Amino acid sequence: MSIEPIGIFTLALGLVGLALGYTSTAAIFVVLTIFGSAAAVLAGSANVQPAHLFLLFLAVATLAKRRRCEIVVRMLGFGKAGFWLACLVVYGAATAYFLPRLLAGQSLIIPLGVSEYPSTRGAVPLGPVSSNFTQTIYLIADLLCFLMIASVGSTQTGFNALVNGLIAYAAFNVLFALLDLTTSATGTQALLQFMRNAQYTFHENETINGMKRIVGSFPEASAFAGTSLGALGFTGTLWLSSRKAAWTGPISLATFLLIVLSTSTTGLVATPVCLVILYWTAVFRCGVTQASRNATAFVLIAPAIMVVITLFVILHKELYQDIRDYVDVLVVNKATSTSAAERGSWNTYGLQNFWDSSGLGVGLGTARTSSFPIAVLSNIGVPGALFFLLFMVSVLIRLPGNARTFASDVRLAARNGCLCLFVGACVAGPTVDLGLQFFILAGLASCNPAKVRLPAPVLSLRGGSAKRAGLKNMLGPLPPTASPQTGAPIDHP
Repeated sequence: MSIEPIGIFTLALGLVGLALGYTSTAAIFVVLTIFGSAAAVLAGSANVQPAHLFLLFLAVATLAKRRRCEIVVRMLGFGKAGFWLACLVVYGAATAYFLPRLLAGQSLIIPLGVSEYPSTRGAVPLGPVSSNFTQTIYLIADLLCFLMIASVGSTQTGFNALVNGLIAYAAFNVLFALLDLTTSATGTQALLQFMRNAQYTFHENETINGMKRIVGSFPEASAFAGTSLGALGFTGTLWLSSRKAAWTGPISLATFLLIVLSTSTTGLVATPVCLVILYWTAVFRCGVTQASRNATAFVLIAPAIMVVITLFVILHKELYQDIRDYVDVLVVNKATSTSAAERGSWNTYGLQNFWDSSGLGVGLGTARTSSFPIAVLSNIGVPGALFFLLFMVSVLIRLPGNARTFASDVRLAARNGCLCLFVGACVAGPTVDLGLQFFILAGLASCNPAKVRLPAPVLSLRGGSAKRAGLKNMLGPLPPTASPQTGAPIDHP
């Protein structure tokens, strides 16, 4: 096991976060999830990413106060989102250990990790694999992340820190994508090797039809586009709600353009669905108030822009042909490519694993697939799918409270971010783990920040009004003033 330079940097940030307090620690944690291709610690063939290492500091900072500990316990109460996620983790951990051994040899799997059989990238008999352990750890980290975020967001300052952290994450995502394009064009890709040290298969130098495949801070274009969908849903919804619009508007637009230009099939297929989610949100947000102007403009102008762009492309034959070739390569012809055939076979084996295990699954982290729903069914079966469905329903249910407040708008943005990530995972999600970003958004969607209450004003004993007495309590005694008749000082009650 070795600690990488970025791991030392992560540890230093953890100490800084603990010194600054739990809100700063939470904001730093959210931003660190951007390093999807980095390894803070290398342990054999396993990678500990910076965000997973920093999660320990977040837990220490969050659980330092009894009140936040009580919130974590309440989130684990029966019927709460945390309860269903905990059930998923417990069941997943049990299946990861027992099912590959109990059902050994009864089905053929595409192993997610290293198995006892030689690696041929093909099917092998069912049995334990190395990813049974790593996927269990990732799922435990997801539960811890969800609980810590929900606890931090229970205070107004913590809630604001999480919002700022997610906006910063989306901004850094755009920045690293632009750096990826710049370093590729100038031949200086070595500048980004500090965050590309994990033991993954990297595709940072690939092109399609002369276009650079954008990977940003992730190993491949599909991972970049899939995670960017969450940033698009979150920042786009905040802009529609006129919340921090000066930041969220440009960031969401840049994220959308980068997803489209990333040459990722996942991005091209999932983005239209995410735009429908945003448009549906705008329909319910539009109105005549100032807070609804962005949503109203989007509802009225977006269809007109689409018509104008379509007509412009049709009238310019060369541009039309370029776009058609781009879509053909990434979507139409992709279905007949070797990669698509391989991924299709993964899903076929995954569904067969589901039937061969009588609906129980072959164990968390055992089988590789190319779609999240199939990954759930093949690995953790019907019970796991039920626990995840109940968790999603609990997260997506709107919490009681006033509509169109800052807190309710942020929770709506977090729910849309979760849905966008889920759409991307349905297109090309290989595992049950949806990543820390998904559970950060889920935790934020489940937050109900306590309102700051001012102390009740004390009535003046000399008959002053409550408003005047309350002002005196907050400001302290007023300095004496002089009487206009005698010039003698007058004391205020």
